[in-house]
Amino acid sequence: MKHKQTSLSKSRHYSILYLMMVPGLLYLLINNYLPMVGIFIAFKKLDYSAGIFKSPWVGLRNFKFLFATSDIWIIIRNTVVYNIVFIILETVLGIWVAIMLADLANQRLARLAQVTIILPELLSLVICSYIVFAFLSQENGIMNNTILPALGLRPIGWYNEKGPWPVILTIVYLWLNIGSQAIIYLASIVGINKELYETADLDGASRFQKIIYITVPCIKPTIVTLLLLSVGSMFYSSFGLFYLIPHNSGMLFDVTATLDTYVYNALMHKNNVGMASAAGLFQSVVGFILVLTANKITSRLDPDNALF
Repeated sequence: MKHKQTSLSKSRHYSILYLMMVPGLLYLLINNYLPMVGIFIAFKKLDYSAGIFKSPWVGLRNFKFLFATSDIWIIIRNTVVYNIVFIILETVLGIWVAIMLADLANQRLARLAQVTIILPELLSLVICSYIVFAFLSQENGIMNNTILPALGLRPIGWYNEKGPWPVILTIVYLWLNIGSQAIIYLASIVGINKELYETADLDGASRFQKIIYITVPCIKPTIVTLLLLSVGSMFYSSFGLFYLIPHNSGMLFDVTATLDTYVYNALMHKNNVGMASAAGLFQSVVGFILVLTANKITSRLDPDNALF
């Protein structure tokens, strides 16, 4: 009887915490689990009048459109290579910016710097596309009318030239995403025991040595976790980045086409929701396999930092 009273009192004690969990659980259920019913669409020819479950089955026919185009390897190459470059640069620059912020002695200056690197992430990609267009417009852009003439270079038709776009897209991506990475790493750096740095100072360690032998090893779990999560999205791309920034220019297809933009364009022309669902399921399954594989490799090399 006493045990039951104790359990009841504990339940009442934690009732507020359980109540606080409800909004998050509802969001998780509505946003992450209920949409999983849409997996059926990938195997059906959707009939809006009949609904998802009464629409006719088509098996794997919806998946064929992904590989029916001769450009599929260009699309997959762009998706994977861009993500590899993004992950490497985002990780390296995120750690570097976080270390620079942590080293700022002036707290007001540090807060100002943090706000500055977060500001770009508050901009929508729509606004960002206008900013990029203001620089790259062939007739009125800052590059063609101000910067290039000052350097003695001829104007460039930016939306017709493939060459610069891998660099342009990489710069825009980093500008929009480096802030969140830096703040996450900064939070890990702030939690490092200061006595480690004080001991290193007594031993005469240089700033670079402290970064290599103290900072980086201490934030290694954070680095590994973020890398593993990034690997899961290897077959996804930022739709806004690859569609809005280059204005979906056909001349830039070889360097801007990704799985997401290809699916969107196919959906707009064919209006086949089953094809789009099949592509999304393909990306999710491949991403899941990549996360499991990367985590397995990590668990063998460094078991303490694996996700599971």
